[in-house]
Formats: sequence, C-alpha cells, structure tokens
Amino acid sequence: MPNAPIPRATLGRTGERVTRLGIGLAAVGRPAYINLGRGDDLGVERDRAAMEARAHAVLDAAWDAGIRYVDAARSYGDAEAFLGSWLRTRPTAAVESFVASKWGYEYVGGWRLDAAIHETKDHGVETFRRQWEETRGLIGDHVELYQIHSATLESGVLEDSDVHEELAQLRVDAHKRIGLSLSGPRQAETLRRALAVRVRGTPLFDTVQATWNVLEPSVGRALAEAHATGVGVIVKEALANGRLALRDDDPAFAGRAALIAAEAARLGTTPDAFALAAALSRPWVDVVLLGAATPAQVRSNAAALEVAWDGAAEGALARLAEEPEAYWARRSRLSWS
Repeated sequence: MPNAPIPRATLGRTGERVTRLGIGLAAVGRPAYINLGRGDDLGVERDRAAMEARAHAVLDAAWDAGIRYVDAARSYGDAEAFLGSWLRTRPTAAVESFVASKWGYEYVGGWRLDAAIHETKDHGVETFRRQWEETRGLIGDHVELYQIHSATLESGVLEDSDVHEELAQLRVDAHKRIGLSLSGPRQAETLRRALAVRVRGTPLFDTVQATWNVLEPSVGRALAEAHATGVGVIVKEALANGRLALRDDDPAFAGRAALIAAEAARLGTTPDAFALAAALSRPWVDVVLLGAATPAQVRSNAAALEVAWDGAAEGALARLAEEPEAYWARRSRLSWS
C-alpha cells in the first residue's frame, strides 16, 4: 500500500524518530558494485541517465513502502546527485526524509565496469573539508547525519584531532549529527575506540553504522554497549551483499543456504526477509538499511517487517554464523559487476 506507515525508533541521543528500515544507495549510484547477481538486476544499461532513473525508481519504491531514511556516500558514484534530483521533484519527500551521507572514500572508477580501482580511501581533514562541500552542493541542507566512511584503527582517523575538531564544529555550525561507519573483522574494537573520542568533553559520535548479519554477528555485543550509552545504531549489509538472498553458489555455503531457506519457509517468508528480520529483531538496532537495486527487491525486503521472529529462528542463528576472518575474506573476493 503506498505511503504505508512502518515502525519507527529513536536514533539514539539524536532524538530523531526514524523508520526502522532505510534505503541505501550504494547499489544504484554507480555502474559497478559487489552485490551478487547485480548483473542480472541491472542489465547492460548503466549510463548515468539509466542509473539515475533506476535510483529514482528504487527511491520511489522505498517511499511507497513507508521508508523515510536514506543513506548515501561520496564514494557511491553519483548517488548524492541522484538523491538530490529526486528530492527536488518531490517536495513532501524533501521535508519528511531523514538523509545521511558519508565522507572518506572517493569514487574513482570513471563510470567503468572494468575499472582497476573503483574507490580510494582518505580520512584526512582536507578530504573531509572538500567532500563536505561537495555533499552540501549536491543535497544541501537535507543532510542530517554525516559519517566517517568505514573508519578503521589503521586509518588513524580516530586519533586525528584536526578531523575531530572539524566534525564537532560541523555539529555546532550546521546542526548536523556526526557518525561513523565500520567495516572489517575489527569492527568491535574500532567502535569501542570511537566511543572514547571526545571533543571538549563531549562524545563526538552520535551514531554508528556497522555490518551485522546472520553470517557476521561478531560486532553485536559492542553495538549493544554503544546503544546503551545513547549511540544510534544503523545496520548495513544485512543481506551480506546478496549472499543471504541465496545468490551465493559456493558449495561451502550450501548448508547454510538450506537452513536459511527452511527457516524462511517455516516463517512463511523469503530468505531476504528472514535475514532482514533477524537484524530488526536485535533490541539495540534502530535502523536496518536495504541495499536494493530494483523496486521489486525493495518490496520483497520490506516484508521483513511482517515476519514474526521466534525462538526457533533465534536458535538457528548460532548455526549460521561464520568466523569473522573467513566472512571478510569471502567479501573481499566478491567481484565488482
């Protein structure tokens, strides 16, 4: 049903009431990404005009499903530009949407599927200044949350007082919330280090966006700790880049795929909705991001809100989890397509 209301949560100490599902634009802002099956989803039409139309169709489907949280990033190709053009033609969405974006990676793929490198990382203060101006130029005052993209211990951004000062000033001058996203097997350690960052006695980070899914739940305890301190928690990659939509044909995954399919069937839902419902059922999760590339995927994903998660489904999770190092090694081998 168009514009159907969906549950909301308070995004930590930001106080913002946000929809439990959000739409992420990583899969529709650039011609190549690492989601499995993306070639079948997008076909061969991937020029900017085609991708903008696709992004708008996905955003429309998310809006019709009741989703009011949108996540972009500087490195998602033209995702911010596509979001900006969508918001300009939809005044109600421009008012009602909660928009988050990220800085710290740059898209360098030249709009090519076969690019040798698709994105590069730089968490220095000069990159922040430049990318914030770029973001502001594309989606203006719509951005309410600005996040460090994939902060890691190795990048040094959590020790960079210049970056911390500039982010804290952005909160004061532009009234933006400040967050960070995480990646890799050391997410929990990185998050705990981030929670200790303060500027003039005030915690720097209002939110955290992390990878949590039934294959890689290792950051869960740290996220629960963060949520207890008032940090808003956003989950990304809840479908493990398509693996949990059962698009992973690796024989080593067959046993887990069978278990997911069986549990989804028992609950009367689809594998993707089952995996998303698992994330939604965590009491410390505020928002779960969808990575859909088609309107049909948005609608299928949104059915997760109707899943009656139960003890048997919870019991299955222990049999689905992979070792973090193995999970991230598998992810690193996914090809851009």
